[in-house]
Amino acid sequence: MIYLDHNATTPVDPGVVDAMLPYLRDHWGNPSSDHAPGRAARKGLRQARAHVAALLGAQPEHIVFTGGGTESDNLAVRGVMAARSGRVVLSSVEHPAVEKPAQRLEALGFPVERLPVGGDGRVHLPEAFPADTALVSIMLAHNETGALQPVAEAAPLAHAVGATLHTDAAQAVGKVPIDVDALGVDLLTVAGHKLYGPKGVGALFVRPGTTLAPFVRGAGHEGGLRPGTENVPSIVGLGEACRLARERMHTEAQRIDTLRQRLWGRLEAGVPGLRRTASTVPTLPNTLHVRFPGVIGALLLARCPDLAASTGSAILLLVSCTENAILR
Repeated sequence: MIYLDHNATTPVDPGVVDAMLPYLRDHWGNPSSDHAPGRAARKGLRQARAHVAALLGAQPEHIVFTGGGTESDNLAVRGVMAARSGRVVLSSVEHPAVEKPAQRLEALGFPVERLPVGGDGRVHLPEAFPADTALVSIMLAHNETGALQPVAEAAPLAHAVGATLHTDAAQAVGKVPIDVDALGVDLLTVAGHKLYGPKGVGALFVRPGTTLAPFVRGAGHEGGLRPGTENVPSIVGLGEACRLARERMHTEAQRIDTLRQRLWGRLEAGVPGLRRTASTVPTLPNTLHVRFPGVIGALLLARCPDLAASTGSAILLLVSCTENAILR
């Protein structure tokens, strides 16, 4: 089996599994408890928070653990707009975890504006955002094309009108260097299972001073933004995945990009009329989006039973049945 679906999910790194096991077997205490088992669990949380923060160029106290990328996106979008009034601006190709909350806000009467995307896969920014903009959300890397988006360029435009800037960085974290200060973001989403960590765990970077209201109510866990006893084993796994990504990112990105170029070269040589999307802009090193002329993607993949790929979102190799880029 050839697995080409890493943008959908990655296998859990063996080192991540090893890091998690003690917190499943031995350190099972509630991290909010003040006895020895609780302190052992709390130490795991503290170390994981530091590892996630280091990968993002952030401070540990600015990391909030969540149940995954979708929850982080919802906390960002819904949390900002629960505390503010005004317009939401997002790209027209956001993941459903951003688009669906925006649709809900739209149904509640909030104005929502979607920025267009060009043929190169990049979001087109306006010269200025409307004065009533409260939240701007632009993903850092597109999950289908791999195109890196102009988030840093959007930061001064958003802040000029007093808007909060969020980026869904689930596809980018661990694959390309990220620094929250260089990007200028106020909120940034992380998903564990996109970088060889476990599923069902994520994080949200929250810049100090960002107005954010929790949408789940309970005790004061995670600075009051995400109540509920923390999933310590998975959080430890996310932390270890971030530590490993920081250690390996440069060499791994070079290795994966070499494989991608080799794959593209063989496909281009063997398929007349094959088109490559986002070929003129920076992309994730692991993502190749191609369009096979006159071929229905599902039928093509059906003839490749030993190839694990998809014709939908979040895959390394995306096959399209039309001559148009899949940019919704």
